Order: sequence, then C-alpha cells, then structure tokens
Amino acid sequence: MSVYDFSVKDQSGNNVSLKDYQGKVLLIVNTATKCGFTPQYDELEELYEKYVSQGFEILDFPCNQFFRQAPGSDEEINQFCSMKFNTKFKRFKKIEVSGDNADPLFVYLEKQNEKGKIKRIKWNFTKFLIGRDGEFIERFAPTDKPKSFEDKIVAALKK
Repeated sequence: MSVYDFSVKDQSGNNVSLKDYQGKVLLIVNTATKCGFTPQYDELEELYEKYVSQGFEILDFPCNQFFRQAPGSDEEINQFCSMKFNTKFKRFKKIEVSGDNADPLFVYLEKQNEKGKIKRIKWNFTKFLIGRDGEFIERFAPTDKPKSFEDKIVAALKK
C-alpha cells in the first residue's frame, strides 16, 4: 500500500486520486490558519517554488481539529493563505487527521513511522515526506521548520 491508493477531496468536494501525483516527491501537511506554526507557510511556499520544477508537490490539508485553529470555509482558508502567504501549492478540503473521524489518508500516515506503531497526529503542521514511488520517507513534527529538512527533500528528488 502507498499514498497512491488514496483519494482525497479538493476544495470543491471532488475526488482527487493521489495517483495523479505518481512520480513526484510529496510533502503532505495538515495546516491551520490561526496556529502559532502558521508562519511556516512562508517556508513551505519557498520550498515549493524552488523545487516544483523538479517534481516536488506540497499537499495542504486544513484541519480545524486542534483547538479550532482553522476556522472558516475552505474558500476563506484558501483566500487567507493565497493573500497572506502567496501560496500556490495545492490545498484540499478541510479534514480531521486523527481519531474516529480521521481521513483515511491520515490514518495510513499515522501508521508510517520508523517504529511501525501508530503515532497519533497531535497538532497542526505535522509533515510527511513521500518519495516518488509513493512510499513514506519521514515524518516531521510541527516544530520542525520546513527548511530544516530541505536536504531530505533534495535527496528524495534525486532518487
């Protein structure tokens, strides 16, 4: 099983197969617009612009699950991110990432870690690096700034 086995909803509620991203390096992130980590959008956008031509994509999943830090509609969240941080990477429909109502993609991602046990997503801006083959490479904590693991993105792009 890989991330390519999942479909997610775009902001309009349409199904998007992650097979559409086959052959690309992905950074999958659960985000929130009112979180202390929201300024990470700047670094995410910098990395996206720097590496998109080499096959890098960021998949942004807004999540209001943690202290309601992603209020507003999908459209309002998209406008905020586009206007405040000039983001151009793909943003999807707001979801839950952990617990009983978690999106199946994130249920799968929670199980992908070096110890093989479920490691719950506990906060916004948890990041998952996925290789061109759709396989999990590494998980990064909310406190890990995106540029701090740029070398791992570059290594994945070279494979």
